[in-house]
Amino acid sequence: MSEKIGSVEEPVLSHSENTKHDEVYTTSAAPHKGDLGTQLAQAHEGEIHNPLKHIPRHQLLEDVARFRAEKGLPEDILPYLEKGALLAQNPAGFEHIAELDVTDKEMIRNEVLHRWRHPWAMYYTIVLNSVAAAIQGWDQTASNGANLSFPDALGIPTGGNCGADCAKNSWIVGLVNAMPGITICLFAGWISDPLNNYLGRRGTIWLAAIFSLFAPFGMALSQTWGQLAATRMLLGIGMGLKEVTVPVFSAECSPTNIRGGLVMSWQVWTAFGIFLGTCANLAVGEVGTIGWRLQFGSAFIPAVPLVLGTWFCPESPRWYLKKGKYLQAWNSLVRLRNTKLQAARDLYYIHALLVEEERIILESGLDVHSSMFTRFIELFTIPRVRRATWASGVVMIAQQMCGINIIAYYSSTIFEQSGVSAHTALWASFGFGLINFIFAWPAVFTMDTWGRRALLLFTFPNMFWSLLTAGLCYLIKDEHSRIAAVATFVYIFAAFYSPGEGPVPFMYSAEVFPLSHREIGMSWAVATNNFWGATLSLSLPRLLAIFKPAGTFGFYAGLNLVALLMIFVAVPETKMKSLEELDGVFSVPYRKYARYQFGTVLPWWTRRVFGGKKGEKCPELYHDDNDASDIGENAA
Repeated sequence: MSEKIGSVEEPVLSHSENTKHDEVYTTSAAPHKGDLGTQLAQAHEGEIHNPLKHIPRHQLLEDVARFRAEKGLPEDILPYLEKGALLAQNPAGFEHIAELDVTDKEMIRNEVLHRWRHPWAMYYTIVLNSVAAAIQGWDQTASNGANLSFPDALGIPTGGNCGADCAKNSWIVGLVNAMPGITICLFAGWISDPLNNYLGRRGTIWLAAIFSLFAPFGMALSQTWGQLAATRMLLGIGMGLKEVTVPVFSAECSPTNIRGGLVMSWQVWTAFGIFLGTCANLAVGEVGTIGWRLQFGSAFIPAVPLVLGTWFCPESPRWYLKKGKYLQAWNSLVRLRNTKLQAARDLYYIHALLVEEERIILESGLDVHSSMFTRFIELFTIPRVRRATWASGVVMIAQQMCGINIIAYYSSTIFEQSGVSAHTALWASFGFGLINFIFAWPAVFTMDTWGRRALLLFTFPNMFWSLLTAGLCYLIKDEHSRIAAVATFVYIFAAFYSPGEGPVPFMYSAEVFPLSHREIGMSWAVATNNFWGATLSLSLPRLLAIFKPAGTFGFYAGLNLVALLMIFVAVPETKMKSLEELDGVFSVPYRKYARYQFGTVLPWWTRRVFGGKKGEKCPELYHDDNDASDIGENAA
């Protein structure tokens, strides 16, 4: 059995007892030890508590004054901190807080009514992170077009002229394509944790940009497949550092009510990078024997603005708080929020949660500043963190199970096998890139309304039938009909992937871990994703040779149904919760969560869809102390 007091962003450290209770991760507004039974009951009901909720007003204001003095914050921000603490204590009742003036209340209403209205520094940060994502997509797609010609140029042909070496050469081509993923899952993903600790989010992203700037030149100049694999390993270091750090950076800087829309910019602009990569592949696809070199080398272009612009955005305020740099955290929040009141509210609320968390860790007899290895072990031993580890692993594995990288890495090869020329295959890949980018945009506006989980449950069944149909279209005898049908259903598959399983995994993994385990947790998630991505890239040329596209597509279509079941039972919803409040979401043991899904949600959905009870509301698993759903109504 595990215990936690306070809805906080740091990890809870657990101990074991032989009891009849499930393992739980409880939350409370700083209760006394005698309230353990109440805490257990609340945790099993999915309570999400505000640790400031029941503190008397005079005591809260005294705590705020002490906090300002102890942290060396300027005296002139005390009024903002006082109003911010009162607002954090009762966000749903802001209309009745006497200390808030008309302007303050208007600002709070605008958080709902004009939720996309934020200062330029916030959007500049997201734009820079979007550039990093575009690099990622371009890096992935450069090999897509080059796969049509670099094997022959480097002496590892896989076509009809390879004779007895076909099987070996297919594995070599797969290895070259998989090298970035192998590097990320074995090395680059894991060094992100110490680099983030010492360099911060901005420093780590800048270092990643350096690798992304120079590795494409190495790929373009490679003379052997070994050299190409080595330079793609360097490319993988840059890709891995960005994959771990950029979504976390966006999540830690974003306001709660649009965090999903902003963090999923990683996928939107990764899709844009894929599209730009297909454009570059097409532009240089017929320039002669050096076309594949230009396709690889073109990926340096988006790295230039990232290298130059990273240091102009504010550092993550939560990283500053983790380092005890409260003044810097305040200055960062002032740049990232519309008003000083909002900055003060967020600063004090996060601080209160971290203080409570540190107390729990110390009472557990464990080290607040544990080593990277210890934190890795805790990903699987601390109940609250273990649930986040499992959920992030599921969405990351599902991204590879759905089959998207069959197309992202090998679409040109797949289209060529449908009977078209190499240049026409590049045009077909261009269409895939365009569809992938256009259909990623709806998620910006649905991620925080429909929710992460709902998007996944909607898109996976549709990816199943569209991918299966695309595979069956290879059996069409007429060449022109076959080409048109394959392209159509591949595009439909991409259209369903882009707003769902495309943006959710990295965004979801960046938000579910507590602050002390966020870097190592994201490293785990990214390593998981890239391990299976590398496995797919390594094996796909051989699978295509043995099972042909129809069999390969059918295999991955079936995996979509397996992924759908995993998501249904193991991925809780996280929309409209602060990063700290997600402790309460992951307080519920998975046994209880799975019973709720099968015993409550599935029957409710069946009655609603097939029983004509469309107005029936699904019973809630969680209760949130900070529920402010009536703010929009009050504003109206």
